[in-house]
This record gives sequence, structure tokens and C-alpha cells, in this order.
Amino acid sequence: MQNISSESLFDLKNVSQPLVVEDRIFYLETRTDQKKNTYLSSLWCLDRTSKERRLWVDEQLNPSDIKVSPNQNWLSFLAKGQGEQAKSQIYLMPMNGGTAFTLTDEKEGVRSYEWTSNSAAIYYQTSTAVKNSPTDGDAGEKSDKEKNRRVQPVNISKLQYKMDGQGITETERKHAVRRISIAKRDVSDVLVMDRPFRLQYVSRDESYLLYADKLDPENEWVYGASVYEYDIAKETARLITQSVPEGSFSFEAVNDKEDFFLFSGNDFSYAFVTLNSIYGWDRQTDTFRCLSVADKYAGDLIIGDFQQKTKGFPVKWLDNESFVYPVTEKGKLLIYKGHVDGTTACLFDQPLHITDGDLLEENNFAVTYSDLTTPSVLAELNAVDGQLEVLYDPNRQQTAELDLAPVERFWYKGADDWDIQGWYVKPLDAKDGHPAVLYIHGGPQVCYGETFFHEMQQLAAEGYGVIMLNPRGGNGYGQEFVASILGDYGNKDYEDLMLGTDHVLSVHPEIDKNQLFVAGGSYGGFMTNWIVGRTDRFKAAVTQRCISNWISFYGTSDVGAFFVEFQLKRDLSSMHELWGMSPLAHAAKVKTPILIIHGQEDLRCPQEQAEQMYTAMKKHGVETKMVLYPQSSHGLSREGLPHLRVERLNEVRSWLDQYCT
Repeated sequence: MQNISSESLFDLKNVSQPLVVEDRIFYLETRTDQKKNTYLSSLWCLDRTSKERRLWVDEQLNPSDIKVSPNQNWLSFLAKGQGEQAKSQIYLMPMNGGTAFTLTDEKEGVRSYEWTSNSAAIYYQTSTAVKNSPTDGDAGEKSDKEKNRRVQPVNISKLQYKMDGQGITETERKHAVRRISIAKRDVSDVLVMDRPFRLQYVSRDESYLLYADKLDPENEWVYGASVYEYDIAKETARLITQSVPEGSFSFEAVNDKEDFFLFSGNDFSYAFVTLNSIYGWDRQTDTFRCLSVADKYAGDLIIGDFQQKTKGFPVKWLDNESFVYPVTEKGKLLIYKGHVDGTTACLFDQPLHITDGDLLEENNFAVTYSDLTTPSVLAELNAVDGQLEVLYDPNRQQTAELDLAPVERFWYKGADDWDIQGWYVKPLDAKDGHPAVLYIHGGPQVCYGETFFHEMQQLAAEGYGVIMLNPRGGNGYGQEFVASILGDYGNKDYEDLMLGTDHVLSVHPEIDKNQLFVAGGSYGGFMTNWIVGRTDRFKAAVTQRCISNWISFYGTSDVGAFFVEFQLKRDLSSMHELWGMSPLAHAAKVKTPILIIHGQEDLRCPQEQAEQMYTAMKKHGVETKMVLYPQSSHGLSREGLPHLRVERLNEVRSWLDQYCT
């Protein structure tokens, strides 16, 4: 048996986006390529009867977003083709055999697409740069000197002018929905705007479409987005969710009669942390109401670091009146059955993380899932009896040769005697006196759960126990739980983390309490910074993509102004209070050696947050080191450049080893 390592990232694969076409299941298989330093996907088909697998599209095209035409004549997907400057285009492949070919030829590529009901055309989204914008012209084909001479200033006039993972979002750009016919390939504009929006549905008679846009495009201080119905002939749009004026919603599915639509979203009653529900819209009566179970989050908020190109288990109609939808609860992804009359019941509840799915027949689904020691499998799920039949495990041979660490589930009493859930990843060599790491998740409105976590397994293989807790502020435990830290970061959530650490130490006396470490990213980075300013119990710390100063975060993060006002319930008129809630204000109390890790293209928690913490540690004589990762946004640990993900894992381990005696 071999121990899992940071380089094991290159040996393991994940499967995603199962698509059922009669007795066949199409799906993506994705691996991390070490030589090319990227993620490569191939498109496969599995016969349900024979279990035979067949490759349809190889890694050269690296497909994503697979769909089938309603008449089942065409398989479609997005792919970039060849060349570094290539953009995603729509590809078609005959279902009866033949090679894939490109349907579109958009200079700026295709973002998303929808088939028409008669399979004669596709509606898709693209954009075009306005002349003299910073990306105008064929700059990618010119020399560096020519490009440098052509650089233009970036004019900014909007509040939200950048987005993590995208950079500066251009103001001088047109965003369009276009229609292309399959037979003639003629293209026509259907809807054009000067701001980004998302195409979500095309009506069967092509008289209207649904798109998601800002809730109030004229007021940039109104947060949230919702769904609009656009009359193609009249060129007019109306907000569907007018009865919930402050809500934020997204279209999910429509029944066969096309008279009842399902949406996911919330009424914004608790701002950022309002639990998502499933809503139904009767188009004939224009009524809009909640249909899902109360006090539970409809959707998937379980975090991990391994899955690629997953879409999540969908909201799916079973017939014209009943449907299924996912729910995050206590670290699991459950499947619920709902009805247009508002009744709902849990169909499937097992300790695992369903990462994607499609309907086979009523109550039977093709799914991909992960659990604590299973990276990713394709399976058939019977939601009536809860049976899971594994159809394909891309890592069967690899995991058979890996010694994976056992993971223990537990509950404990946090602050105010609240019930808090956690997991403990035991080191493979669980000898007496072994070290342990309290690893704090981001968000904070997400959760640890029943999913494979490569980094935690790697740390356990190196001899570290890993403590994973879901303190208040996380999701899966009801509205009161997730909203309890609004305006109160670093108080009861801090107590939950310390009490959880105490609990694990009491249950596992073999842990050396003098060799405890703390680490975390994003909110977990904030909390790591906060913890070392309040206690010296941890021997060393690792803060990643962190927050150190809420005042500067307000003005530099891509969501800063909204996040601070909605999460901390303060704005710049309360700078004294914001400063008191900032880890930087307590830097003089820090004695714990701290490693600071940050992506240089992180716009969610900008690099200046790390730099301020680093400078403060230097000022106060704390042992510190800062490592910056180029071409890396906020999601470095999950979807960053593979070689940098490995470098980060090794950097964390090296820092812990340095202080481990």
C-alpha cells in the first residue's frame, strides 16, 4: 500500500455531468495532467445493459457542458479546440456516429447555450468588445512591443467593475444572445445588452426566453439578481419575481406542459445568508410561491478540493406536478421530492456527496458521487430503497493501492450549548503524541461534509490529524445557525472552534496538545488570523487567501462593499468598529509563527490583505513567511494551476514540519 501524497493529484480522476439518453449514460471524465499542467476531460458513454464504456470525445477537445438535442439526433458540448488563443465554441456530434464539428465561430467564444424544442436551432451567449476597448483588435496575434504600444487606459464608472477569476469586467462590451440554425448555420441577434446577463431558457415556440439579470439594473447598490421574461417579438422584458421585490432567484426547470416553472432562490430576508428554497411560478396565473421544505438549504454547499466540472444534482421534474431537488443538510447532499401543492418529503439520505445527476426513470437516477474515502464514481441510484449500484469507478485500481486515512464523525457542544458537527481525519500512523491541525473552512456559509478531501488525506498521510468543524455561520443546520454570526464575526464562532478542538483532544488523548496547528482559507484565513491574536495554544499557523483588514477589504474586494454591509452590518461610517473586528488591529498580541499564502490574482480577498498581515507580523517580530502564487485567483486550492496546487500543499506541509517536534 502507498500513502497518498500531493502528487497523487495527478493519479486520480473524477466523473461528472451524467446525461441519460435512453439506455446510455454519457459523462465526463477529468484528470489533472502533470506534463501539460492543466485539467483534461474526455466524453464517454456507458451502456446500462452491457456496462460497456465507449470513448466519444477525447482529451484533445477537452469538452464541457454536454447536452443532447430534444430529437436525440445530436450530442452537443463546448470546447476550445486548438491554440492558446482559442475560445469555447459549440460542437455537434451525430448520435448515430461520426466525428464532432464546430457549429459556432465566435471571436469571444460561447459562454452557454440552449437547444430549441424542435432541435432546429441553438440559442447561445457571447460578447463583443466595443472598438477601442482594452482588448480591441487582434492583440493576441501581435508582438509584445506592438501590444504594449496598443494598451489603453481602463475607464471605470461602475461599483462592481471586477470579478474574481475574471479580472476587470469591461464596461465597453456588448453581451448578446444569438440564434444559429443547425441546417443553414445562419446567425441572428435575439437580445443585446451592455452588461452581463445569463440566458436560462428558450420557450418551445421561441416566443420568449428567460434570462437572469441584476435585480435593479439602474441601482448598483441593490444586490442580487433575478429572472426576466423577454418577449422576442415585442423586445420587452418583465421581472418574473415582482412579488418578492428583494429576492434573488435563478431558473431551474419547467414541466412538460410548460405552464409551471421552478426556480431556486431566496427572499433576501437574511441578506447574503438567507437559505435558498425552491419556488414555483404558475405562468398562467402569474403567481410565485415557495414549494420546498422550510429551514433547509436547497442546493449544494459542501466544499472539497477534488471535483472538477461538476454542476451539482439538478432540480428535475418527475412528471407535470412533482419534482426532485437537492438539499444540503448536516454535511450530506440529500434528495427531496416536491409537489406543486407544496408538499415535500426526503427521498434519499445517506452519508455521501452527490455531485451531479440526471433522471433515468421515476425515482431512479444516474449520479456521480463522492464520500470521505471515495474520490468520484458513476452510479445508478434507486431513491425508493436507497440502493446505489456503482457503474464505473475511474480510481478503482489507484485507491486499491492507496492507504487512505479513516475519518471519524462526531458532534459536540459549542458556545451556548449548541450542537456542532465535526470530522476528525486520523493520521495513518496514529502514534501517541502525534500532531493535529485545526483546519477552518471558508465561506463561512458553506460546510465540510461527506466528500473526498485530497489535502486532508495528504496531511493525514504525513502524520497529522486533521480537525474539521462546522461552526455556527456555516450551512446545513438551519437559518438561525447560519445567520447567528451576522455582525458578530470572531465571537461565538471562535468559541465553537476552540470547544471543538477541546472535544477532539478529550476523545483522542493520543494527540499531543502541545503540537496543535491552525490553518484555513478565506473566512478560514480570517479566522486563523483572528485566532492567533487571541490565543497562543497553536504552535504555528497557515493563513490562506485571508482577510486581515475589513476597512480596506470594503473597498478592494470584488464583493467587499456588499459583504461588509450585509455580513458585518457596518459600512465605512463605522470604521472604528470595523477596525476592532479586523485581525490586524490585534497584531501586537500575535506570537504564533504564521505562513501567509495568497494568489496574486485573488480579487475576492485581494493580495493587499495578505501583505498587511505580513508587514504587521514583521513589525512585531513574529516568525513569518509570505508565499504569493502568480496567475492564481481565490480558488487556487481547488482549480488553480496544478503545479501551483502541488507547490501549495508542499509549502503547507513544510511549514508544519518546521515546527513539529
